[in-house]
Amino acid sequence: NVSSDNLGQFKVHPGGLAWKRQGGGKTIEIDKADLTSVTWMKVPRAYQLGVRIKDGLSYTFIGFREQDVSSLINFMQKNLGISPDEKQLSVGGHNWGGIGIVGSMLTFMVESKQAFEVSLADVSQTQMQGKTDVLLEFHVDDTTGANEKDSLMDMSFHVPTSNTQFPGNENRTSAQILWEAILDRADNGSGSSGEAVVTFEGIAILTPRGRYAVELHLPFLRLQGQANDFKIQYSSILRLFVLPKSNNPHTIVVVTLDPPIRKGQTLYPHIVIQFETETVVQKNMKLSRELLDEKYKDRLVESYQGLVHEVFVKVLRGLSGAKVTRPGSFRNYKNGYAVKSSLKAEDGLLYPLEKGFFFLPKPPTLILDEEIEFVEFERHGAGGASMSSQYFDLLVKLKNDQEHLFRNIQRSEYRNLFNFINGKGLKVMNLGDGQGTSGVTDVLQDTDDVAPDPHLERIKNQAGSSEDSDEEDEDFVLHKDDGGSPTDDSGGEESDASESGGEKQKSSKKEARSSKPPVKRKPKGRFREKETKEEERS
Repeated sequence: NVSSDNLGQFKVHPGGLAWKRQGGGKTIEIDKADLTSVTWMKVPRAYQLGVRIKDGLSYTFIGFREQDVSSLINFMQKNLGISPDEKQLSVGGHNWGGIGIVGSMLTFMVESKQAFEVSLADVSQTQMQGKTDVLLEFHVDDTTGANEKDSLMDMSFHVPTSNTQFPGNENRTSAQILWEAILDRADNGSGSSGEAVVTFEGIAILTPRGRYAVELHLPFLRLQGQANDFKIQYSSILRLFVLPKSNNPHTIVVVTLDPPIRKGQTLYPHIVIQFETETVVQKNMKLSRELLDEKYKDRLVESYQGLVHEVFVKVLRGLSGAKVTRPGSFRNYKNGYAVKSSLKAEDGLLYPLEKGFFFLPKPPTLILDEEIEFVEFERHGAGGASMSSQYFDLLVKLKNDQEHLFRNIQRSEYRNLFNFINGKGLKVMNLGDGQGTSGVTDVLQDTDDVAPDPHLERIKNQAGSSEDSDEEDEDFVLHKDDGGSPTDDSGGEESDASESGGEKQKSSKKEARSSKPPVKRKPKGRFREKETKEEERS
């Protein structure tokens, strides 16, 4: 674990190292060719492994047992060709010693033992205080507030003129020598002034809601609004999503974070940005030619021109290295990328992606396929005549027992949605085997002239061949002004409909297989619940 709240699985293999966060999320992969040094250290109640790679970055993994150390050392020597070195930790509490700078790491040493180390990549500004003191100020990362109560803001070193490690002269003091060494390795934004590489003004952000100036700096992303100001380190960005809205002049770009940012007591793991799709911009990068050629070669260019959301994604991907996900093969019945649905009391769009589902805009909910136990198509709601059979619900059950119920999906979306889900190999609970399928038949039965659906045919056959009589609801009439498709702009809340009473009557198998047109029936809720009630009665 990198911290007490950041548990994960550490893997060593002949090709390198990997760490995956427990419960999903951030993954760290280090190739064997990128390793420069590995160290291990005894820390309170555990052992710590430090890994340094070629670009100067360092990773620290904490929580190893004593018996793990020897097996790790032997495996790395044999398969990675690298011998981990032991580092001693200073516990004397002294605040004077020497400073070592290797790559981007500054280490404070006391009698040849490490007291602490900090990453110079986290330094936002460094300056002289008088002639003998050097002040370091660190980036404020709003994502760290999600897991850590305290953050290091600044630190100062007193360097006497008699210092021999950084010998001064008539023109420069020892403190100035140290300051210049730190300045060369510190990440001060786009320069000493901290100017942004590129800025996008007046951008509409749906979560957290407001209009912001989005500034892309070298080490971090900044959202500057009238009431809020967020700084987000690029290392906290997991992935970017580019999701166009169907028949709408907007495109949504989602920045997924781990850990999330915090506003008050609310955590935001996804920043949902809405761009006008047809807006064209030209942006010049405020970067030196030397920096472009050395650090960002093949990742950034001097100037960009194109659609605003594409320019934003290209620059952010070049600076952060985050991967980009776009809609895959799914299309709705109007050839769009999403289906309209409701989650809890909010209307929005459900995007079926190649490796998961994403509901937007509020609450932004990302569900990965690997987290899903099963999905289930359900009759819409559990209410009276105001509920239309033109809609159905989709239940997604996760392996951690959490459930997401996407409601009010148009019946016309069923065929494409089912084929896409079934094609991904996800388990569909009410796909045969007597799992209450007659209810799906009632809701998803289509009276239009369309090609037959094999899934629906199986459900109808199973419902027709059932040996037990089914208990039906009394007929009801749907008023003309009932129902309606949820829209993207709907801001009203939707309450769950209560199940209405009424007399129930039994129907025989002959009536169930009758060739007469199907009669619309009052929805009763989930099939599993209905099946349970029938089992209790039997």
